[in-house]
Amino acid sequence: MATTIESGNAGAANRKKHLGIPEAIFVEDVDAFMKQPGNDTADAVLRKLDEQYQKYKYMELNLAQKKLRLKSQIPQIKQTLEILRHMQKKKDTKDPMETHFLLADNVYCKASVPPTDKVCLWLGANVMLEYDIDEAQALLEKNLATASRNLDSLEEDLDFLRDQFTTTEVNMARVYNWDVKRRSKDNLLKSAEQS
Repeated sequence: MATTIESGNAGAANRKKHLGIPEAIFVEDVDAFMKQPGNDTADAVLRKLDEQYQKYKYMELNLAQKKLRLKSQIPQIKQTLEILRHMQKKKDTKDPMETHFLLADNVYCKASVPPTDKVCLWLGANVMLEYDIDEAQALLEKNLATASRNLDSLEEDLDFLRDQFTTTEVNMARVYNWDVKRRSKDNLLKSAEQS
């Protein structure tokens, strides 16, 4: 009894993990599947399966775009954290820090930055806020952890989605082959009746 409950909870946790991606059910018995309400013809079933397949493709495209965004965002956060750590070391000295600022793509400007304990961070949507270096470092570390966790979750979702592709493709092939066999039997029966 306990095993059944635990496996049920594991299944529920797996479904929650891939929230928003419907699970493709494998068609074990095609004859029984085709007798279900709504599965009138093989063409109608193939259309439904193809529609489901296209939805999975669309979800894959969206997840891949999110993955690319996160993969570009993580190095930027790491670079900003390195700069903050460097500024943390330099804030107690009196020497200004020599650096180059990116003005535009491949265009840099040389600058001298006096020691400071304040930094400004772009938060997005044209919003910039001033933080103490320690606060900024804590915020960026939290953002880095969140982005890394989201990237791992996206990888798992993409793997799950690939499994759904495979299941849907196999289901389509099984229904198509079932229909070919059914038509072949019907043709044999018709030719036997005509003889």
